[in-house]
Amino acid sequence: MAAATEIDSEAENKAENKILLGVLDLVERDPALTQRSVARDLGIALGLANAYLKRCIQKGLVKVSQVPRRRYVYYLTPLGFTEKSRLTASYLVYSFSLFRQAQAQFAKIFVAAARRGQRRLVLVGEGDLAEIASLVAGKHAIEICGIIPATHNSTQLAAAVESIGKVDGLVVTAMLAPREAFEAATKLLSADRVYAPDMLRVHSPAQPPELAR
Repeated sequence: MAAATEIDSEAENKAENKILLGVLDLVERDPALTQRSVARDLGIALGLANAYLKRCIQKGLVKVSQVPRRRYVYYLTPLGFTEKSRLTASYLVYSFSLFRQAQAQFAKIFVAAARRGQRRLVLVGEGDLAEIASLVAGKHAIEICGIIPATHNSTQLAAAVESIGKVDGLVVTAMLAPREAFEAATKLLSADRVYAPDMLRVHSPAQPPELAR
């Protein structure tokens, strides 16, 4: 009975974290969201959406400002970005569909990069996602010419990339702090030469149509 209770508790905790991650992700995507849009996009009750937004505000993960016409604008705080990164990493580690999702998303990235003539790619971030990306690349007209540690320091990133030689694009595969790694990468190369799988929840305004949500 105790074991069953622990399993139920773990499942409930994962479900709550998934909703919390969804709320933080929606806030980052659209600061002008509403409680109704959160409920609709996450498939939860309106009251639950309201409760999670309030919880995020109370925890200092989200700030809210009132704008004209009695509307509100929500935005992530630095703590909110950190928590979103932690929850994303946790979700990926425990997701049974990680491998299948990653395969499909990297395939889309490599097809888009190849169409742009970007064939020599560097992976930014070591670990499971980098290994999956390397496997998928073998099925496409793509060469993974290096895997470098993720960093938020664009100068360090530039030095690592320069040591590899000619590079057409960068693919973020960092499970921890992917947003910081993505921002450092876009300081080094134009945004249309930097990619990240959708599962990392990094949003690029320059992503090609086939990668758009």
